[in-house]
Amino acid sequence: MSVLTNPSLLLLRNSEALTGKSILVVNFVQDGFLAELKTLNPNSKITAFSYNHANGEFAKSTHGVDVSVNHTITGNDYDLVILYYPKSKPELLMALDNIRAVITSDAELLVVGENKSGVKSIEKQLTGKAQYSNKIDSAKHCVLYSFSQIELNAQFDISHYHKTFTVSIADTSFSAISVPGVFNHGCLDAGTKMLLENAPLTKQGKVLDFGCGAGLIATFLGLKNTALEFVCSDVSALATYATTQTLKLNGVTGEAILSDGLKNISGKFDLIVSNPPFHTGIATDYSVAETFLANAKQHLTKNGKLTIVANSFLKYPPILETQFETYQTVFKNNKFAVYSS
Repeated sequence: MSVLTNPSLLLLRNSEALTGKSILVVNFVQDGFLAELKTLNPNSKITAFSYNHANGEFAKSTHGVDVSVNHTITGNDYDLVILYYPKSKPELLMALDNIRAVITSDAELLVVGENKSGVKSIEKQLTGKAQYSNKIDSAKHCVLYSFSQIELNAQFDISHYHKTFTVSIADTSFSAISVPGVFNHGCLDAGTKMLLENAPLTKQGKVLDFGCGAGLIATFLGLKNTALEFVCSDVSALATYATTQTLKLNGVTGEAILSDGLKNISGKFDLIVSNPPFHTGIATDYSVAETFLANAKQHLTKNGKLTIVANSFLKYPPILETQFETYQTVFKNNKFAVYSS
């Protein structure tokens, strides 16, 4: 058996509940669960859905499982749905509404999660939307629930979850669109605000907005200078969707692509700008940002520049010094720092 996380171990010790003709697994994690599920259901159709591109790439090697990475769950007639409880409550509520649009009338929903994720509130969140609920099992600091006779949704449209908000920095103001699950959903975070207040001066060329979120950085720079070309990348399909909506709303030309770090990024850029992520799931994880900084140099033109914002306590200066030899602290306070190399 492949290495399994605690939520997956809890699911598999209740294997009698894991059978169906058409099974949908939502928000799956990078472990061996999908392979074990296929072994339990050799003749069933199994679809693994994630908003996360990295998870999708991991799951592609699982024989007999269809993998979907998108901003919307598609398909229909799923009679069993297994949902790993996400860290974002708005994302959870959106996913539940989406699930209720793609299941059969007699479908069963299993929800599993770690206690610290907030999974114990799932019964309250499905009040009035499922006739029967049952706490099946709990172990390893995780809980597993089952729901049946679920109220169906006639359809699901992610545009109903658009949140439009205004970003105002110095002499520039614009509207942005976010959806649940996107970083700092529906507002400008303090780190990105500081980055934009100290935005790098690039008159022309290609710009990479790494970890684009709702596309605020690219939109701000694009409105300031229409000569710039943008590539916006994020590991989240919700983020690339939101970025596309924000760029379109403001008439800024650019493409939003899914990428695990810089793996899907090609070519060189005159500017790479980012508020790089340092969380994976509900845990703090600096590896994404550290790998990004280690590999960014090869994507810069000869005179290209990297500008990032980070929490002041993060030990990025030694990494910048190692990769770029020199760097500048553009601005710093007790919370954030803007670095340029």
